Amino acid sequence: MENQVDNKFTWVIKDFCSLRSEIIYSGEFVIGGCKWRLMAYPWGDMEWNNGHNMSLYLYVAGSRYLPCGWIRHAKFNLKVVNQHSEKLSQQKGKTNVFDQKTFVSGFVSMISRSDLVHGDGFLVNGQIKIVVEIDLLEVIGKIDVSEGSIEEYEEESEKESEETGRPLKNMKLNNDGAVSNSDLHNETQQGKETMNVHGFHVLPSQVELVSRIFKKYPDFALGFRAKNQHLRTACMNTLLSLIETLCQSPQELSNEDLVEADNSLTHLKVSGFKVDWLETKLAEVKEKKVREQCGETRMQELEKELKEFKQKCLDCEALLVKEKAQVSAARASLTLDDFV
Repeated sequence: MENQVDNKFTWVIKDFCSLRSEIIYSGEFVIGGCKWRLMAYPWGDMEWNNGHNMSLYLYVAGSRYLPCGWIRHAKFNLKVVNQHSEKLSQQKGKTNVFDQKTFVSGFVSMISRSDLVHGDGFLVNGQIKIVVEIDLLEVIGKIDVSEGSIEEYEEESEKESEETGRPLKNMKLNNDGAVSNSDLHNETQQGKETMNVHGFHVLPSQVELVSRIFKKYPDFALGFRAKNQHLRTACMNTLLSLIETLCQSPQELSNEDLVEADNSLTHLKVSGFKVDWLETKLAEVKEKKVREQCGETRMQELEKELKEFKQKCLDCEALLVKEKAQVSAARASLTLDDFV
């Protein structure tokens, strides 16, 4: 059961304890003229919190069908309602820029499973209630498909592309997959220079990386069937952004960054890309992150032990000085002045 009022949306999940799905989704809802959905791991994301907490996310509905360059800058608040006392409700909020790279945002640990199931007021008559409140701070680009089917949207976008009168030059690749300099004829479309590499319109700064990807994994995009260039560009940008994310130091990546990377990878796989190679790299980064976190914890423990040890050494030194003074006094000979 769902209900929407202004910038708030309420999602009531029935028969919660009977759910067997790892992930569940709310229906689409519109706030600020933009389509959204909620996504939850009822019994927790086993990979990130060992199933001890329910994970809850807000994500852009139909992000794969949105044109290149869309942005939604939003402040949102997620709340698991305590149906006996509003004051006991658990809520978390953040401000996030949703775009082609980050179309999902939320919290790995929204509420502990024990509080949710055994706490008084969260699970009532087998139901839990979740409320999301969204304040749109900025919207850039044509970001929603409010009418017609996806096919109609693709036809409309292709028509608009033809009306611009700015066809894109094709780019030829040498036998080794490198870019041929003689074919680097840049064209401007809607204020941005783009080039066609294997049917994908990319920025000049992206050409080398996209070319290298196709050279090493020539079949990775064979299953991607979208014809609309906005959609093709959006998916390619998601791929490139994911690679950029995985190239960051594990120290710079949060657990939520990696959850969003997981979501991006799923988005690419659903779109038809063969990205098992990227899935392997993501697994490597996750493993490094775990080692980094464990190492950081151990370092903090050792630093604490070292600090305590140094303090103990200082205390011993002070005690040694005191003992030396006492021994020196004990060794002093008596003088005549001590007698007369």
